[in-house]
Amino acid sequence: MAIPKLQSYLLPTQAELPVNKVKWDFNPARAALLIHDMQEYFLNFWGENSPLIDQVVENVARLRQFCKSQDIPVFYTAQPNQQSDQDRALLNDMWGPGLNKHPDQQRVVSALAPDEQDQVLVKWRYSAFHRSPLESILKETGRDQLIICGVYAHIGCLTTATDAFMRDIKPFMVADALADFSREEHMMALNYTAGRSGKVVMTSELLPATTPASKAQLRALVLPLLDDDAEDLDDADNLVDYGLDSVRMMELAARWRQIHSDIDFISLAKDPSIDGWWKLLSREPA
Repeated sequence: MAIPKLQSYLLPTQAELPVNKVKWDFNPARAALLIHDMQEYFLNFWGENSPLIDQVVENVARLRQFCKSQDIPVFYTAQPNQQSDQDRALLNDMWGPGLNKHPDQQRVVSALAPDEQDQVLVKWRYSAFHRSPLESILKETGRDQLIICGVYAHIGCLTTATDAFMRDIKPFMVADALADFSREEHMMALNYTAGRSGKVVMTSELLPATTPASKAQLRALVLPLLDDDAEDLDDADNLVDYGLDSVRMMELAARWRQIHSDIDFISLAKDPSIDGWWKLLSREPA
């Protein structure tokens, strides 16, 4: 009945995303960000030091930082830690008492803690719109696009995206800023959204193109894409030997080519190391 213990998995890559039925352009002036249920209680089911959650939290933090720089409003959903049987209703049948048994885990994780400019919505059901002022705030402020990230992709995030669509609000589901019970359920949520209720995007599609500002930033970007034993990686080591696959390399090439037009898969594959890539990225853009 309760949420099961969860395992990390590889986040979807750009090449694995479903084909979107709609061709909506992202417009920061008409958008809002929803950080969905990123509370300690829901993330603790992956245990400590989950590579999946570390990457998702990092991507959500990047989205939040970008939105704040663009005056895009940021909303959070968070379940209360004291819910009556009347408020919880059928959730008790499906999931048990939930946060009522773990009131100390109600906080949003510290890396994403909301500030005084953010609005935290009390979460009563799967959809963030249920018993909340989200729709009225969006419409009053001329926002008809909703960036959705957080957990769990196939439950609250998907339901919120579908509910947004039913209210004429365009949902953008951020594939690599979501986490789920399994990769199969994660992909199911993306496939449904792309074909029925919204647009599926990657974090990098919403953010302005950038390259790492230092070799340390490059290393921090690359390490989550490698095998678990890559922490002792030397900057001169071959990244392919540590699990970097061609799909991830092509995604990095596509991102960095927006800054350096001569970067492609072949140029990255010639010297697939932190040192080799830093030589390419540390140049002045043409």
